[in-house]
Amino acid sequence: MTGAWLVLLAVGLDLLLGDPVTWPHPVRAIGWAYARLDALADRHGWRNRFLGAACVVVVAAASGVTVWLLDRLPWRLGDAASLYFAYAGLALGNLLSEARQAARFLDKGELASARRVVAGLVSRDVTALDADGLRRALAESVSENTNDGFVAPVLYLALGGPALLWVYKAVSTADSMWGYRTERYLRLGAFGARADDVLAYVPARLTALVMVCTGSLFGLFHRGMWGRITQDAGKSASPNAGWPMAAAAWLCGGSMGGPARYFGRAVDKPRLGPEQVAWTAKRQRLLYRLVLLSCLIIAKLTFLLRLSLVGL
Repeated sequence: MTGAWLVLLAVGLDLLLGDPVTWPHPVRAIGWAYARLDALADRHGWRNRFLGAACVVVVAAASGVTVWLLDRLPWRLGDAASLYFAYAGLALGNLLSEARQAARFLDKGELASARRVVAGLVSRDVTALDADGLRRALAESVSENTNDGFVAPVLYLALGGPALLWVYKAVSTADSMWGYRTERYLRLGAFGARADDVLAYVPARLTALVMVCTGSLFGLFHRGMWGRITQDAGKSASPNAGWPMAAAAWLCGGSMGGPARYFGRAVDKPRLGPEQVAWTAKRQRLLYRLVLLSCLIIAKLTFLLRLSLVGL
């Protein structure tokens, strides 16, 4: 299946099914490959930039070639494989489902249950976070992963089909697993982190722009806000993460950034959005609506892009 309908069908399945935990998922295989390569680097003392780059190139190429070959299976098997890999590469449905579940626990004051769900969405330590901290962590994760989990993958799906989508996902997984600025991954993960920065550069800015356009439909966008968004986006250590986070912070009126703990280390993240404004239940619901509608608009845009490239 190569036509533009592949984009809409994949988005529909993602929103309908999410990511059932009992189903196999290609990201787990990619993660397994990186974990084995990580152990190999430990065993031979090869934790350097060259090996890190080679690992990412090999895993990304193998992922893309595997999906490309499965897409060309005879009869309808190729179409089924194409649709599955297109759907499996998107994560909006699962992201919003988990975020809403955590929000429901917070609304009921069930902090332990909320921490468990939030811990599955973020890499920071959530054990000491109160309700305000958990809501802020949720807002940051949902806004950042709008790009990483949906906009960038669906854009690469439109540009090059499921094979290119899974090249991107393999690079993104390398960044997720090895992209930390710790002694262990500073060299091994450098190439994956930079490659992910390059591949997500345009999608991150597209995400922020469409969120602003969507926010204007809700009456959330005000004169001068784009300047604040671009200024805050530049504060982030990542060249891309700050764009959707700053857009969400200013449009929904909640603060992001501040103190956090990652792997036992205290980090003071750049402040984005209005100063010292908590994420209330109302702001969270607004964020989820903003993200969903923005992603539906982007799905329509990528459908049109795919249509112009390969037809229906």
